Amino acid sequence: MRVLVVEDDERTAALLRRGLIEEGYAVDLAAEGPEAVWRGCEVDYDAIVLDLMLPGLDGFEVCAQLRARGRWAPVLMLTARVDVDDRIRGLDAGADDYLPKPFSFGELTARLRALVRRGADQRPVILTAAAVRLDPAAHRVWRHGEPVDLSAKEFALLHLLLRHPEQVLTRTFIIDHVWDDAFDATSNVVDQYVRYLRRKLDDPGAPSLVETIRGVGYRLRIPPATGPNTPPGTASASG
Repeated sequence: MRVLVVEDDERTAALLRRGLIEEGYAVDLAAEGPEAVWRGCEVDYDAIVLDLMLPGLDGFEVCAQLRARGRWAPVLMLTARVDVDDRIRGLDAGADDYLPKPFSFGELTARLRALVRRGADQRPVILTAAAVRLDPAAHRVWRHGEPVDLSAKEFALLHLLLRHPEQVLTRTFIIDHVWDDAFDATSNVVDQYVRYLRRKLDDPGAPSLVETIRGVGYRLRIPPATGPNTPPGTASASG
């Protein structure tokens, strides 16, 4: 397995590299933020060990840029800072785990093994569909770049749908993940809140973003992308 270690302290970087090689990893080093972004985009790493304090770009920005460019290698962020706000910021930037310095090398390798087991599935920080964008950390939603005011349950329902694009979600599944034991699958609360979302998010005259699957539930549609290079009658999937 190939790991990128991003650390500007030469001694720490050398120790990490030597220890990880002894554990059987192939290890690349980067000492600056821009180099880390470049390497992370050029190579499909199995995991990235990312120091927070770096020259050029800090670890927050490195992680955010990698995620924005569709690079999903698991990121273990290292830092001497103990501020909880920094940990929150790092996780919200797209990091998968956080390890404060000083740390046990055994714990670091155990966390790496756990991250590698999860794989590099897409875990976008900002969720999008058509003209709708949702930021879970900031608890904000935009439509065509304009902010949309959603209630807590409307936000939770949209978040769930965006996490499962093009999948049919039953009313029972939606209730289990958005509401609680006070509701049951025979309740029409899901249908009510889907109507609320449609009223706030759908473009006039356009098909609804949330499609009804009769007798089953709902599906978030990802409209086909069309452009000047798309031949008439064809469409490409939009991510």
